[in-house]
Order: sequence, then structure tokens, then C-alpha cells
Amino acid sequence: MNLRFKNIIYTLGLISAVFLVWHYRQNDKPQLFMLEGGTMGTTYHIKYFDEESRNFQTQIDSLLKTFNQSLSTYISDSEVSQLNRDSVFNFNLPFFREVVSKSNEITMLTAGAFDPTVMPLVNAWGFGPENRTKIDTSYIDSLRSFVGFEKVIRFNEKKIWKTDNRATLDFSAIAKGYGVDVVADFIKSQGIENLFVEIGGEVSCEGINLKTDNPWRIAIINPESEITHPTFIAQLEPGNKGIATSANNFNYRIIEGVKYSHTISPYSGFPIKQAILSATVVTNDCMTADALATSFMVMGHEKAIELVRRQKEVEAFLIFSDSTGAVNYFVSDKLKDKIKILN
Repeated sequence: MNLRFKNIIYTLGLISAVFLVWHYRQNDKPQLFMLEGGTMGTTYHIKYFDEESRNFQTQIDSLLKTFNQSLSTYISDSEVSQLNRDSVFNFNLPFFREVVSKSNEITMLTAGAFDPTVMPLVNAWGFGPENRTKIDTSYIDSLRSFVGFEKVIRFNEKKIWKTDNRATLDFSAIAKGYGVDVVADFIKSQGIENLFVEIGGEVSCEGINLKTDNPWRIAIINPESEITHPTFIAQLEPGNKGIATSANNFNYRIIEGVKYSHTISPYSGFPIKQAILSATVVTNDCMTADALATSFMVMGHEKAIELVRRQKEVEAFLIFSDSTGAVNYFVSDKLKDKIKILN
């Protein structure tokens, strides 16, 4: 056998070996699970890769059911509903104490822009479980007398109580993000390293998408698009973070010909009127991101940008209009190499 023929045989063997290794690795990847369902009046979508091929749908649905039993105002005997009827509640399930503590933290950080005691105002404007509308300045002002988390809520390790029994709590601006964290933590506790959890648009990512060998990617909806034909304005690769977006384009009421946003200002008692169109927040946990995204809509983009620049662990992508009506963007420093504007 001459040298040239030997080289050909060697090359073909090497190519075959490389192909077999590649083929083995492709087929040796952990199984991809894609779960979906309903919770908190919305939907969830979960992806994860598991070497043991375990389907956690039943456990996740059970976990979310317990979570809602703690924090949903739409369940009459939930823990938060019990507190809203009474003046004191002893913490039982683990979720209530945690969300109260985080709410207190975000309320102080945002100077009251985030406020779970805004529920009476939410109901008055027809966005809560009572589904009614009452537009009267004097009535709104009367409700504001018992709105203010730091003013009417007290808590310790064992219980929570109200200084004004008329006060009620609504965690809708933080609960979906917290639910994302709870589900993601459960999946990670099973030894899974690559996962994507989304509930109602709030997201937590970990690892990568092993199917494509790329980072997890998130599309951000254009706040000027319609709910029937949503379009995307940006694509984000957040890394191992929690991500939440707040906007008012898809959730509003038209009352006597006037369009009212679902985000109610704790300061005025009225739906917000800000130049900010959308706030996407990226931080270490989705609960914080969810609460801050809502806060930024209340604060407006200028104060939101100031807060982001003060907080090292908070990144944001804000969309807002200027005095001429033109759309502008703010992208915090650490997101600039992770986000792509699509238009």
C-alpha cells in the first residue's frame, strides 16, 4: 500500500470518527421538555433540559395552585383575601411573608411608586376582581386616605396586620414575577441547569438553549402595536437573570370615550399619564424585576433612569416618547451588548 493511499484511508477514518463523535453528542443531549398551562389569569410556558427525562408538569401545577392559594385576590379564601377581610393574619404558607418583605423593600426603593395597597383604587377604576368603575374625584381622594404601604401595613416574622382595617393588598404587580422565581427554583432544585420559565410575559432564564447551543432569547413587544397583531421591537439575551416588562398598550378601559391605563398611580389615585411606553427590567430575580417594571411606569422614564444608574444589579430597556411624539430608547450599560433593536 503506497503512502498516498494510506493518507486517504487515514483521512476518511478521521472524518468518520469526527462525524460519529458529533452524532453521539447530538443524540446524547438531555431531553427537552416544553410545558404549558394556565395560572394567575394568564398562561405559563416552561422549557428545560433533563438528563433523567423527568416531566414536572404535575408538580409545577400543584406548586402554582398552592402559590395562588396564598396570593390571589380572585380566590375568596386565599391568604391575602383573608387579610383583606380582617385586620391581622398569621403567616402560614411560605409565599405571603416573602412577597410582603420584598414589597416593603421595593416600596422604599421607589419612594412609594410601587404600592400593593393600591387595590381600592384599582377596583374603583374597574381593573380589579370587583370589575366596577367609579370615577369621582372626591371618591378617589377618600380611598387614598387608606392607601400607602408604609402607612397602613405592619409585619414581622410571624404575622401581618393593618393599622386601618379598610386597607387591602393586591400583589398583581409582583406575583407573576415571584411565581416565575418559585417555579424556576423548584426546577433548579432537581439538578437542572438549563431552563426557561415564563408566566404572563415575566421570565427567568438559566444556562442555555441546548437545542440550538445559543443563549436563551426573549422578544420584547412593541408597545405601539395592537393586541390582535403584536409586533416585536427588540430581542434580548439576558443571561441567568429575571426579566419583566410592563406596558399599558394591551390593558386599559375606555370609559365615556376616554382610554384609561391599568397602571394606577399611588400618588394621585388616577391612571398614569407618562411619556414612558414600556419598561423592561433585568435583575437577579424576576420578583424584583416585575415590581420595578411597574414602578418605572408610575415614576416615568427620567426617574427610572436615575434609579437604574444608582442600582448596580438593575438593568433596563425603556421606551418613551419625547415632546414631539417621537419614540426614544434608553438601554442601560450592561444590556447594550445583549439587546438588539429590531426596527
